[in-house]
Amino acid sequence: MTEQLDMKRIPRHIAIIMDGNGRWASERGRQRSYGHQAGVESVRRITSECVRLGVEYLTLYTFSTENWNRPADEVAALMGLVLSSLEDEIFMKNNVRFRVIGDIGRLPQEVQDKLRQTEEHTAANTAMTMVVALSYSARWELTKAARQIAVDAIEGRIDPASITDTDIEARLETRFMPDPDLLIRTGGELRISNFLLWQIAYSELYFCDTYWPDFDEAALRQAIASYQGRQRRFGKTEAQVEGDEH
Repeated sequence: MTEQLDMKRIPRHIAIIMDGNGRWASERGRQRSYGHQAGVESVRRITSECVRLGVEYLTLYTFSTENWNRPADEVAALMGLVLSSLEDEIFMKNNVRFRVIGDIGRLPQEVQDKLRQTEEHTAANTAMTMVVALSYSARWELTKAARQIAVDAIEGRIDPASITDTDIEARLETRFMPDPDLLIRTGGELRISNFLLWQIAYSELYFCDTYWPDFDEAALRQAIASYQGRQRRFGKTEAQVEGDEH
């Protein structure tokens, strides 16, 4: 499959909704936490493969603000898994920089400290940036940006009549990276689940039935092959895009 990919058209930024851990575990007669642990191994595999393919940014939807409504024991297990999965090996071995987005203040202090330590320790890595969305939702992000713009307007730092898309983007959690070229969702669900709603306005969407613990390098390459088989028009006609390419 690698030979079939156009290595000059690898998505610069891939975002993934990692779904299906709990169902994967349940079908095996195990607790949901077992599925989340297996999902960490998929993160390691996909991170390494993205680096090998030349992806510049990989954003993983790890824990949404809505996930705080899950049973307390599952939330606690997830927080513990976040701590144990932030090992240097996955980042330093692959020369990957780590970043986190979301309402981090809601996380346990121990988790917050580990996240910041990992960000600082990997800041000089250059092969790829892995972004983990923790305690994140797009509506939370957009509401926060709107509040910041309102304050800036009240204090005279910005003219409300002159607000542009750029002003909003500058206040988003993702302001340090480009929008996703490709959004992948595993697990068979066909929805976005409050993830990067502003940023995926022109992303290519790819849904598959594979549960996240079973999503491997071949599955990733299949998603990229699907992406490469599409024409990205960004509002233009097919003829206009073909003219631009020539």
